[in-house]
Amino acid sequence: MSFSSVFVAAIIILYFSPFVFTSPTDGPLYDYTAYTQCKLEPEDPLYNGGILQNEVATMEFIVEDNGTTTSWPAFVLPNLTPSTFYSFSSWIKIYGSNSSLITARLMSGSSPHYCVGTVVASHDCWSFLKGGFYMNSESYPSLLYFQNSDDKEISITISSASLQPFTKEQWSFQQQYKISTERKRAVTIHVSDKQGERLHGATVRVEQVSKDFPFGSAINNYIIGNLPYQKWFVERFNAAVFENELKWAATEPKQGVYNYTLADKMLDFVRANQIIARGHNIFWEDPKYIPSWVLNLTSPELKLAVKNRITSLMTRYKDEFVHWDVSNEFLHFNFYEDKLGENATYEFFKVAHEADPLATLFMNDFNVVESCKDIKSTVDTYISKMRDLRRYGVWMDGMGLESHFSVPNLPLMRAILDKFAALQLPIWLTEVDISDELDHDQQATYLEDVLREGFSHPSVNGIMLWSALKKNGKCYQMCLTDTNFNNLPAGDTVDKLLKEWQTGVIKSQTDEHGAFSFYGFLGEYTVTASFGGKTMNSTFSVSRSDETRHFSIQI
Repeated sequence: MSFSSVFVAAIIILYFSPFVFTSPTDGPLYDYTAYTQCKLEPEDPLYNGGILQNEVATMEFIVEDNGTTTSWPAFVLPNLTPSTFYSFSSWIKIYGSNSSLITARLMSGSSPHYCVGTVVASHDCWSFLKGGFYMNSESYPSLLYFQNSDDKEISITISSASLQPFTKEQWSFQQQYKISTERKRAVTIHVSDKQGERLHGATVRVEQVSKDFPFGSAINNYIIGNLPYQKWFVERFNAAVFENELKWAATEPKQGVYNYTLADKMLDFVRANQIIARGHNIFWEDPKYIPSWVLNLTSPELKLAVKNRITSLMTRYKDEFVHWDVSNEFLHFNFYEDKLGENATYEFFKVAHEADPLATLFMNDFNVVESCKDIKSTVDTYISKMRDLRRYGVWMDGMGLESHFSVPNLPLMRAILDKFAALQLPIWLTEVDISDELDHDQQATYLEDVLREGFSHPSVNGIMLWSALKKNGKCYQMCLTDTNFNNLPAGDTVDKLLKEWQTGVIKSQTDEHGAFSFYGFLGEYTVTASFGGKTMNSTFSVSRSDETRHFSIQI
């Protein structure tokens, strides 16, 4: 084992004492570094290049999907290891165009050419591409090549490329390491008498009663008055989002005729159980989900209808929802821009902020972290829309990533989150589910993969499942229970992780210094201390910090 690996393992053991974490191998920890700005010169490669150290891209002939053969810069990878996660990064510069979408693809044998990362590259500076892939079988000699996804005649230059392998054990270890450093904190309870004397041997009981991390699910009107459903939901989740009941088509089915009955009743349930709720959504850019009466309005009529929509919705629910998805699927559709001009959606954010200044305003879209094959929703395209907002004098507070997965590519998912994290804005996985093209067991397996990846990423601020149960027992793609609220495999996965990600009840006695220490998840706690027939109860909070949380209680 190298000196650096020994040092990292030692730091981990010391940090988690008395819980001992040891690195499963002498490999490096994952590097979360990412860049969103173009640079005049490329940075050094991550992991010193990994298995691409000192390798130079060569021009290779690639047979495209349409049968044509094109030459692209590529790395030849003769010895990829099965059951291995690969984290990939490089700096890209192009010539022949001001900017272009560059896609990194993996070709292995006769398998499809998988997208493993994208970047919108420029001609006058270097852009950072970060992605990755998982090898689940024996590898043929493979090519990692860089393709111009736009129909432009350009040349591509590659610098500081890196490809770092991680075993399953290393990948899992990194997740646990981040969960323990980002989602937990060391706590010391001090017990004394009324004179301040420390009490050795006092009995201490600590219980976490609420969690700091928002983890929830979509609900719909089927939950109204449905006590078994309500009980099942409240026992698990501290956050909710309404599936359809706040959308424009639901609240104003006819022009000027407002109906908030269902949303009000669902909000009553949320309030009664101290659950936070996201507002979804103010506007949906997809014409399929816009009220039919809106579609044929003239521009002046639509402008007035839009203003009335924001005023009506956000006046009624001011301060009730912690978030608002102001623009839903703005990357894929542009109904309002076509009707009202290219800055229409930016004006929505401005007016929504004025209506509810304390709500966090989100853009929300799909195929951003799920894959990189959708050229409309690459990470750089999303970031570009955000920067457009700023140019219009509007600040978007949060990034909503819908997260409708089929087979998840975890290294790519992490890499995309890394790039968003560089913006230092809240990131939420807003609609997590797994495709119903997979059976229940496979859904549960992939759901666990996605949830562990999301919860362990230090920049993800909340996770919402898109699993609202309808009266007929159907869900959008993935159900957690049947109609009797018996867990399906995905529900069992959620319950397992919820239990794993809470501190639970801890009982112990104070040491000779009158102290008792533990390492707990962020949230609210109750503490009961007993000594000499006397008992005292109290509460305290554990919030994110690198310092130990000290709490004193007197008996």
